[in-house]
Amino acid sequence: MSRILVFDTTLRDGEQSPGCGMTAAEKLRMAHELAELGVDVLEAGFAASSRGDAEAIRRIAREVQGPVVAALARATQGDIRAAADALDGCAAPRIHVFIATSDLHLAHKLRIGREECVERAAAAVAFARTLGDDVEFSAEDATRSEPDFLCRVVGAAVREGATTINVPDTVGYAIPTDMGALIATLLARVPGLSERVVSVHCHDDLGLAVANSLAAVQAGARQVECTVNGIGERAGNAALEEIVMALRVRRDRLDLWTGIRTERLHRASRLLSYLTGVQPQPNKAIVGRNAFAHEAGIHQHGVLADARTYEIMTPEMVGAPASTLVLGKHSGRHGLEARFKHLGYTLTSEEMDRVTADFKALADRKKEILDEDLLSLLHHGTLEDVPEIHRLEALDVRCGGEASSARVSLCGADPGISRIAEGEGDGPIAAAFAALASALGFDVVLESLTIRSATPGEDAVGEVTIRARVHGRTFTGRGASTDVVLASARAYLHVANKAEQARALEAQYWARTADAWAV
Repeated sequence: MSRILVFDTTLRDGEQSPGCGMTAAEKLRMAHELAELGVDVLEAGFAASSRGDAEAIRRIAREVQGPVVAALARATQGDIRAAADALDGCAAPRIHVFIATSDLHLAHKLRIGREECVERAAAAVAFARTLGDDVEFSAEDATRSEPDFLCRVVGAAVREGATTINVPDTVGYAIPTDMGALIATLLARVPGLSERVVSVHCHDDLGLAVANSLAAVQAGARQVECTVNGIGERAGNAALEEIVMALRVRRDRLDLWTGIRTERLHRASRLLSYLTGVQPQPNKAIVGRNAFAHEAGIHQHGVLADARTYEIMTPEMVGAPASTLVLGKHSGRHGLEARFKHLGYTLTSEEMDRVTADFKALADRKKEILDEDLLSLLHHGTLEDVPEIHRLEALDVRCGGEASSARVSLCGADPGISRIAEGEGDGPIAAAFAALASALGFDVVLESLTIRSATPGEDAVGEVTIRARVHGRTFTGRGASTDVVLASARAYLHVANKAEQARALEAQYWARTADAWAV
């Protein structure tokens, strides 16, 4: 069984994705997480592109332990020297030089001929070797390069001492059979290449980046270049988590392995999303929100019987939350019954018949069914327009320092009696929620908060929707105001009031059940 090296370029190629830029401090934080994940090579940036990138490389090179740290450079002495300077002091530095090799790039971007391309590639690798022992050479747009010429350029880089040869599918043009054949051709025709590490760097313009990477390693490549969440230029890069889990799940066919700690994949994905503000699509393999979620009734029945019926890996393998049964119009009786048991109810056959019929009618009108909806169906009650058991009398928020503070006054069923409490938090909304929790005497655990403008203009009304858990059950709350902090507080209390109404309905249900047993 052969080891595949994982070259992570999240901080270089991935960061080039629109909207995914990071500060030097953010890149350093992500670099530490990638080191904990177990990547073999960490490409920290393109030193010559900006002072910020050079500084990020410099900090990562000195502070992050474990992976080889690479810096990208064009095939020029200025770029190569900038990369070497940024890597100075690194325990395991790598200079990564590249030049385009396709006729299209040579003619229209570089405006040079093939001979000059070979000369520049050879000179760049030779110069880089004077500054460090670990040099990677990339033939940009390799998959659209003429194979004989590509072999010449790669051969020149090998002769000058490149330790890794990377074959990029820069524009995501290849299909798996092409990529496998190209790697095999290079290994067969370039003297000395089999003694180097052959790498592959695939983009996802045709949705084939991971498939092309797997075809390459099957043909003899031993390094894959990829990014967390598949972020990168245009349609992105090959997704690290998909390659790694494909090699792990299908080890029976691929007979290859990586040193990635797969149980940290979900954590790395979430951190990157937090730093960039860009979330992976819900159906993203391995780390998407729906990767371990099931709505269809047939699937839910199978998963309840044995998760292996519809899951080829467990959530624990990638550090993801446990599998979830999402209730919607495709769900069946088994999934509904399982959710009620999770809520503490074992329903009779007659109750299940009634609730299932009501559930199907509701699911045709609502995209997702929450715990509050199930409690409402079971108890013949409603949790939408609930009594204001807890009502906000006053809210005073102070912010601008290291921590924000809030003071709230709540009134309830007893007129003239107010509950006053204070709280602190990271921002005015968090402070308001802390004060409300103190006044209520129970926790409302926030799962999500969405703010949208309901009206135009500077005095727009902000509508806040929150999803939260109270006593282990999920509720939604809504609030509106021109002050989004006040709107958030109202949404929070809406959840609290729903939770209180649910408890009242439950008490009535258990009282009816006890009376039935008494008879």
